[in-house]
Amino acid sequence: MTRTIVLTGPALTAEAMNHAAAHGVRVIPTTPYAADELLAVIRAEQPDAIIVRQGKLTREMIEASSKLSIIAKHGVGYDTIDIQAAADNKVPVTIALGANAQSVAEHAFALMFSVARQTALLDARMRDGHWDKTTANGVELFGKTLGLVGLGSIGGILMDLVAPLRIKVKVYDPFLKQLPEREHVEREEDFDRLLQDCDIISLHCPLTDHNRKLFGAEQFQRMRPASLLINTARGELIDTEALIHALSERQIGGAGLDTFHPEPLPADSALFGLPNVVVTPHVGANTTEARDRVGLLALQQIIGLWNGSAPEPRAVVNRHLLDN
Repeated sequence: MTRTIVLTGPALTAEAMNHAAAHGVRVIPTTPYAADELLAVIRAEQPDAIIVRQGKLTREMIEASSKLSIIAKHGVGYDTIDIQAAADNKVPVTIALGANAQSVAEHAFALMFSVARQTALLDARMRDGHWDKTTANGVELFGKTLGLVGLGSIGGILMDLVAPLRIKVKVYDPFLKQLPEREHVEREEDFDRLLQDCDIISLHCPLTDHNRKLFGAEQFQRMRPASLLINTARGELIDTEALIHALSERQIGGAGLDTFHPEPLPADSALFGLPNVVVTPHVGANTTEARDRVGLLALQQIIGLWNGSAPEPRAVVNRHLLDN
């Protein structure tokens, strides 16, 4: 029996597509972010599973296939999926736990360097014919204090990446059961104190109803004037207008952003006019290695379920809703 997977976005890597074919699974890619087209494809194809790579998966889309048995996120951020609707229809939603963590952590590290040394701005200036050797001035990361908001797989890797620079790490994560033992790492239970004490803040927490706009005007006022904000998590964690104001008024030193609200970022966004911002189009996980791991893991979770093997409990993000 041939089973069908609808993929919200372009085709998976060759290895992943070959894996699907070897198991008699048909994978149907779709146009990224085209909601009407995606809904039409789901209704027409009646897929057994959906892999969410880009865009949103709504209740209407979930309920459009009577055969849907599992939804797999091509990554770890599941806020674009209506997990309550999936649970209402007895459909588990899985994430590719840890599969892209190395790539995202490296991207966060790269953004730290780029903001600190103004590499994006200087590159653009040189391409326009300028030579800013006498005026450009960056800051070192060496010996600074890094605050991690959330310590999942990505934050855990970044924590070790910064160690050679003798960066002190403070971790704020109310849900963390045990802090990994590192000489340069300590726990911070007071969020306001984290903001006040850190030279760099990097976000690595999932988006929830409780932390939407976690960083707003009040938080930026508490941060150090030269501090850097790095976001490879979710754009909705930050109040964009408040960030623009904080950057414009030099309340903070700069920001490195890979995620935004909304996405794609509007072409007329004021962020583009700020010299102390580095922006990338949500590509933290976009490496050859991560794409291979994530696509393959998503397929393995789906095929495993069909073969009677339940996904790892930690990877099922609506497990608490399915049990109700």
